[in-house]
Order: sequence, then C-alpha cells, then structure tokens
Amino acid sequence: MKTNEALLIIDYTNDFVADNGALTCGAPAQALSDSIASLATTMHEQGSWIYFPTDVHKPNDPYHPEAKLYPPHNVRGTWGSELFGSVNDWYQQNQSAERVLRFDKTRYSSFAGTDLDLRLRERRVDTLHLTGVCTDICVLHTAVDAYNKCYNLVVHRDCVATLSKAAQDWALNHFQNCLGAKVVD
Repeated sequence: MKTNEALLIIDYTNDFVADNGALTCGAPAQALSDSIASLATTMHEQGSWIYFPTDVHKPNDPYHPEAKLYPPHNVRGTWGSELFGSVNDWYQQNQSAERVLRFDKTRYSSFAGTDLDLRLRERRVDTLHLTGVCTDICVLHTAVDAYNKCYNLVVHRDCVATLSKAAQDWALNHFQNCLGAKVVD
C-alpha cells in the first residue's frame, strides 16, 4: 500500500482541455486523458489518495486577479468546469471512494486557500504525484508550494500539458532542476 502518496489531477476540465474550452490547451491536453485515468486507477489500487484540485470562478468577479489576465473560465456549475474525457469517467465511477476527493481552488496553487496541506499531513502523505494542466501555471505553482512545504514531488511528463511547447519544456526543466522533482514518463 502506498498510503503516503497522493495523486493530484489539477484543473483537468473542459475549459482547459476541450477544443471549445475557454482557455484550452487543446490536443496536447486531450492526449493526456487516458494516461491520467490509467495512473489514477493504478495509484488508487495501490492505496494512494487521489485528489482533484479544480479551478472554479464566479462570473464577472472584479476582485479575482485572473479576471484581468484571462477570459471567464471554469465558472461554477458550467460545462467548462466539468472534468474532461476519461478522467471525468474515472471520477464519476470512483467519486464515492474514501481516497478520492475533488475540491475547489480559486488560485493557481492547489494549496492557496484550501485545506490540502492539512488533509495530506493528517493522512501522513509525503509524496505528491502531479498531473493536469497547465504545466507552467497551476501545476507549477502547486509544485512550488509543495516544495516549500517539504513534499517529495513526482511529475508525470505524459500527464501534464500547457499552452506551448516552450512553456512545457521550461516547466519540466524547472521542476527537475529547481524543485528537485522526479520527472517520469
């Protein structure tokens, strides 16, 4: 049992992944769906925790800093905020399991303004496996916070995507060389 490990599936929603999503990473993100779902199955069967930190917003929120940077996206209760593809299928089939949890986040990092750190420490988790989108934004900011909180990091190269190849390459390099993350295929 790998009860000291957790898989984070970050922001894998229609708005970030589907062709007609508001802030889509497109085909590179869509190609991850089966790999993420397979990894979730493997880790869940091994006793790991599976968390879905998911970006959520209110429409026309003038106080949210992203409102100045991006078009409206992942608005609570919309199609855009639903999980994408086989990851959504996996979540629908497993959401009632004790070791599976989807929770809202309103900032880039999965730790900012959430009880993620508390949940992980209560469960004695010391290793985080990171997947999802965008590699250089929400996955990166989650990784930086996790690093600063002394978690071991594993980034699954075939389970992360972002808006450009240059940003993807930079983020993967940063994970490994600045955060000491293990980047695996």
